[in-house]
Amino acid sequence: MSSSRPLKIQSHQTYGQNETHLDDATPRMVLTLAGTVFYANDALAALSGLNEVSGLNFLEIAEFLEPEEVFRNSSLLFAAEDNVLTGLRSGTHAVIFKDTAQQISFQFDTIKSSNGVSYIIASAMEEDEEFSRNIQNIINKGDAEQNPNVRAFLDLSNDALCSSNNDGSIAGINQTFTTLLGYEYDDLSGHGFSDLVHPDDKAAIHIPMQQLLRAQDNSDIVDFECRMISKEARVVWMGWKHKKTDGIVYSAGSDITSIKKHQMALQKHEQQLLEAEAIGRMGHWHWSLGSQDIRFSDEIYRIFGTTRAEFHATLDSVNERLHRRDAGRMEQAFQRAVIEQNDHEIDFRVITQSGETRHVRCQGRCEFDNEGDVIGLYGIMQDVTESMQHERALMEAKEVAERAYAAKSQFLANMSHELRTPLNAIIGFSEMMQQQLLGPIGNDRYLDYIKGINESGQHLLDLITDILDMSKIEAGKYELSLEEVNAAKVIRLATHMVESRASENGIKINISIPDENIKIIADRRALMQMTLNLLSNAVKFSHPQGQVSVSFTGGNGFVTLNVKDNGIGIPANKLPTITNPFEQAANQYTRSHEGSGLGLSITKELAELHGGSIHIESTLNVGTSVTIRLPVELNPKRNT
Repeated sequence: MSSSRPLKIQSHQTYGQNETHLDDATPRMVLTLAGTVFYANDALAALSGLNEVSGLNFLEIAEFLEPEEVFRNSSLLFAAEDNVLTGLRSGTHAVIFKDTAQQISFQFDTIKSSNGVSYIIASAMEEDEEFSRNIQNIINKGDAEQNPNVRAFLDLSNDALCSSNNDGSIAGINQTFTTLLGYEYDDLSGHGFSDLVHPDDKAAIHIPMQQLLRAQDNSDIVDFECRMISKEARVVWMGWKHKKTDGIVYSAGSDITSIKKHQMALQKHEQQLLEAEAIGRMGHWHWSLGSQDIRFSDEIYRIFGTTRAEFHATLDSVNERLHRRDAGRMEQAFQRAVIEQNDHEIDFRVITQSGETRHVRCQGRCEFDNEGDVIGLYGIMQDVTESMQHERALMEAKEVAERAYAAKSQFLANMSHELRTPLNAIIGFSEMMQQQLLGPIGNDRYLDYIKGINESGQHLLDLITDILDMSKIEAGKYELSLEEVNAAKVIRLATHMVESRASENGIKINISIPDENIKIIADRRALMQMTLNLLSNAVKFSHPQGQVSVSFTGGNGFVTLNVKDNGIGIPANKLPTITNPFEQAANQYTRSHEGSGLGLSITKELAELHGGSIHIESTLNVGTSVTIRLPVELNPKRNT
C-alpha cells in the first residue's frame, strides 16, 4: 500500500496565486529559528548562486556583516542549536552570500503561525505588509505536496493531524495518523472524521462537530475525547482539538488510551473502595494542618445522616453535630496527635438531623512532609452503633446471668444444712431399724422397706453433695486439703467400695498397679472422689457380665489413672460436651441410668485443681476409656 498522502492545507490554485505574487524581482525568504530556509523565491536563489535554497541553513550560505549589531541582545555564539536565530533583532541588516560575494540589506521581522511557531521573514525591500500576509498564509496553509518542508514538519508531529472539507470529508492526514489508526489516505476516500468514531461516541461528538462545520472561519478551538476505530478494528482513545480556517477543519489528536485505562482502573478501584466502605459502615477523611475544612468520603456523610450537598464538613460544623458531652473532643484529639506526632483513636456520639444518636469510632494517622513535619491528619470513621448496642446487651445479659448464678449458689449454700440434716436423720434411723437395735421387727417385709429408705436417702445425699461440690468449684471456693497420699491405696479402696455393686450385675473389675508405693501431693478426699466417679460410671454403663479395667502408673513427674469399660459408650457428638455440668450422653426421656450428670464434670474440675487433665475416648456400643493425668508435685490450676 502506498504511503499516506501529506496533509493538504489549501488548494493548488490558491497556492499558485500566492506563489506568482511572491516570485518577483525582490529577493525574499522565510527562516525558522534554527536558521533553516523555510521558503525562498527565485530572486533569493539567484542572489545566493544556488539552484535550491529551501532546506539549507542560512548561516552556511550567508553571513551578517555586523553580527554584533544583529545579535545585540543575544550572543550568536551561545545560542542553542535549535533556536540559533532567536535573538535576531528586527530591522535592516547587511548580509553577504558566501558563494557569490553579493552584499545586500534585508528587512528582518519575526512572525508567528496560527499554531504558535515563530518564523523570521526577510525581504530586500522595505517591510511589505502584503508580503508578510502572504508568507503567513504559506506557513499556515502551504500545500505540503508543493512544499516538502511543510510535509516533513507535519510528519514529524507526535499528534495525528487531519484536515476535513466543509462537507466533513477527510482531505488529508499525516504519517502519525496512519501510524496510530492504520489508515492510508486512499483508505479514507469518501469518508469523514465521524465515520472513524466508535458508534457509542458518535452522539456525543455530533453536536460540537456540526457546530464547527457551520461556524465562520477562524472559529474557536473545539476539543473532546472519543474512541476511534482503527483499520484493524482496534479501539483507540484519542483527545482531539479542532479549528476551522478558510473553510477547512484542521484536527490534531493524541493517543490517550493508556491514560484512559489508568483512569478507568482508578475509577474501578475507587468504586470498590466506596462499596467496601458502605458494607463496613466505614469512611475515610483527611484534614490539612491549619485548615478548617475536613474532606469526607460519601460514607461518612451517610454516617452523619446527611449528604455532601447539605453539609459542609469543617471542624466547627462537625463539632456542632457531636453529643454535648463529646463536643470538642475530636478537635482536641487532632491537636494532641499533631503535637505528639502519634496515631490516635477516639469514640464519640453524633446526633443526626432526625435526632438519632450514632456511635462513631475515629482512627487517624499523621501525614508528614519531606522534612518530617506534620502537615495533616487522615484516617477512617466507622459507625459502631450496632456493635455498641450488641456489646451493651451482652453486658446486661452477663450481669443478669451472674446475678442468677450468685442467687443459685447462695440458695444452695443456705440449703446445704437444711437438706443434709434431715437426710442424715433418715439414713441414721433406717440403719438402726435395719440392725434392729431396739428389738426385732414384727414383719420381714418392713426390713425390705427400711432398706429401700436407706438406699434412697444415701442416693439423695450423694446427689446433693455433688451439686454442692460443683457450686463450690464454680464459685472458686473449693479448698484442697493437701497431703502426701499413697495413691495406690486410695485407688484400691475405691475399687473395693464399688465391687459389691459390680458383682450384682456380674461385672468383673481388673486392677493393675505395678508400683504400690507411688505417692503424690494431693487432696485425699478429692482423689477418692475422682476414682469413685470413674469406677461408678464404668460399672453403671457396662453391660451385664462385662469387664472394667483399672490401671495406675507413674513416671516423668506424673501419675496416670485409666478406667476402661466395654459398655454402651458415648456418642461422638456428645464427647466435646460430656464434661459440662449436668451433661449426659443419653436423652433425659430415654436414659435408663440414674445420676445427676455431674460426675465427669466434678472429676475434670478436681483434676485441673491439682494441675492435671482428663482425656476421654469412646465408641458407641464398644466402650469408654477415661484417663486422668496428675502431677506428683502439686501444680494447681488455681490457688484455692
